[in-house]
Amino acid sequence: METVNNEIEEKKSLNFLEQIIEEDLKKPEYHNTILTRFPPEPNGYLHIGHAKSICLNFGLAKKYNGKTNLRFDDTNPSKEEVEYINSIKEDIHWLGFDWGDREFYASNYFDQLYEWAEEIIKKGKAYVDDQSAEEISKQRSNPKDPTAPGIESPYRNRSVEENLDLFRRMRNGEFKDGEKVLRAKIDMASPNMHMRDPVMYRIMHVTHHRTGDKWCIYPMYDWAHGQSDYIEGITHSFCTLEFEIHRPLYDWFLDQVYTEGTMRNKQREFARFNLSYTVMSKRKLLTLVNEHYVDGWDDPRMPTIAGIRRRGYTPESIRNFMEKVGVE
Repeated sequence: METVNNEIEEKKSLNFLEQIIEEDLKKPEYHNTILTRFPPEPNGYLHIGHAKSICLNFGLAKKYNGKTNLRFDDTNPSKEEVEYINSIKEDIHWLGFDWGDREFYASNYFDQLYEWAEEIIKKGKAYVDDQSAEEISKQRSNPKDPTAPGIESPYRNRSVEENLDLFRRMRNGEFKDGEKVLRAKIDMASPNMHMRDPVMYRIMHVTHHRTGDKWCIYPMYDWAHGQSDYIEGITHSFCTLEFEIHRPLYDWFLDQVYTEGTMRNKQREFARFNLSYTVMSKRKLLTLVNEHYVDGWDDPRMPTIAGIRRRGYTPESIRNFMEKVGVE
C-alpha cells in the first residue's frame, strides 16, 4: 500500500506534460527516449515569453535523456533576417542550453513539402484558388453569424489535372504575388475556422536567405509545421495554448502524409507566459525598434532576452523563475 501511495504522490508532483511523456515512454515505439523541438520564426529577437518554451523543451529532453532540435521556421522570407537567426542562437546559449548538431530549418524540407502537396492534389484534397486573401477570408466566416457555414470557392471543384497544372505554374513563377493560392479541401462547414479550406501555399517573389530565388511559393505555417515535426521524428510537439485550435488541422495534414510504422508526432499545448504591463508581441516590439522608441532590440527597457541580459539578469535567475512559474 505504501508503494502505491508513493507512486500516486510522485505522479501528482509531475506537471501534465511530464505525465504525458512518462506514459508515452512505456510504449515500445518511443524506444525509451524523446525528441522535442524549439521552432522559432526568425522575424525578430526572442522575448521573455520564449524563454519559457526554451526552458520547457530543452529541460524536458534533458530530464528524460532525450534531445532537442533547434528548427527555424523560415517560411516567410519577407520578414526574416540572418541577424535574427544569430540572435536566437545567442539567446539559447546564454540561457544555458545547446542543440549540438541538431540545427534545422523548415526550408530544408521545401522539396518534400512540395512533393507532398502534389500528392494531396492528386487525392482531390487540395485546389488552386484565384481569389484574393480578402475574398477568401469573407467566405470562410460571417461576422454576423460565426456559426454559419462558409461559402465554397467557385474554384473548389477544379479537376485534379487543372489544379496540378496551375500549382506547377505557380512554382514556375508564372503568376504575380497574391494572384493564386493552394488551399486544402477539407470542410467549409466546420465550426473550426482553421478547417475551412486553409491556405497551404502563397506566391511570394522574395529572395530567401537560404534558398535564394529557387522558390517563389512558400508554405504556410500550418502546412510546414507538423510536417517538419514528422520529418525530424519529433516525439512531443509542445506549443502554447493559442495553437490548440490548430491541432485538428495539424492532425489532418499528418493523415495525408503519414506512413504506417513511422513515428506519429502529436501536438500538446501549454499556457503561454505573459507579464502584466509588458509587451509580449514580436510584431509590436519590432514597431518599437523601427520607430526608434527604443535603442534597438537589446535596449534594457525591452522584454527581449537580449534586453534582460543587458539589464544584468543571470541565466540561472531566468531558469529558476521559469521553474517557479510552472506549466499549466
